[in-house]
Amino acid sequence: MTRTPFRSVFISDVHLGLADCQARYLLGFLRSMQCERLYLVGDIVDFENMAARPYWHADHSAVVAEILAIAARGTKVVYIPGNHDANVRLFAGQRIGGVEIALAAVHVGADGRRYRVSHGDEFDGEHDAPPWLLRLGDALQNVVCSGSRRVNMLRRRFGLGYVPLSIRIKQAIARARRFIEDFESRVAEDARRAGFDGHICGHIHYGRIANRDGVLYVNDGDWVEHCTALVEHADGALELLHWTGRPQSLALNPAQDLPPQALPAAA
Repeated sequence: MTRTPFRSVFISDVHLGLADCQARYLLGFLRSMQCERLYLVGDIVDFENMAARPYWHADHSAVVAEILAIAARGTKVVYIPGNHDANVRLFAGQRIGGVEIALAAVHVGADGRRYRVSHGDEFDGEHDAPPWLLRLGDALQNVVCSGSRRVNMLRRRFGLGYVPLSIRIKQAIARARRFIEDFESRVAEDARRAGFDGHICGHIHYGRIANRDGVLYVNDGDWVEHCTALVEHADGALELLHWTGRPQSLALNPAQDLPPQALPAAA
């Protein structure tokens, strides 16, 4: 099978161990591509959910096996744990099955741009909602995901494509839009203060590429609701892809122009 080549691939918020994880679509995406670097940007395995509601599907094991196979083929795989797999942070600095564990990373694009890479939960901080509101939000999220799972099951039976219902709900609710915008602003401002050209993260399940006053905010989305991955092309261009059997481009940020002699060495 011919695999689509990318320089780098970023995925996050897979939530293996959650019934709503779209592991089969992710497995199809992983088997469709090859890359020099694969960043697992947090919440890959949902240990938090499994502690409360134990669940594991054979497709989840297949995803883990495919990631290990990708590492075995020579791809540099970096696992940056998030808040749902925070216990993996205890292994930061170690390599397990060919996968490097890190708290964060610096990615240098083919066009010379420097990106901070982290899960993104560190930008919650004092902006966290009260515990009761977080519990309510989790309950509503479960309802939405459950409804989405049933709707898409019916659509598959009739030969129709996957529809990410939750992204439409988030776009329709003003408070959700404000939360996303505030999160993007905090991430971009932190990148600016640290001297980076951009920040690549996940966490909020909302894939996006946005230029915020010269700093690139990039979110690779999730594999529970939206089935999105961020890919870097050979020239440094970043593209957000939706995958449910075939790729669909959602956003593209072109490479910046650099003379050939200025291109950086591989990060």
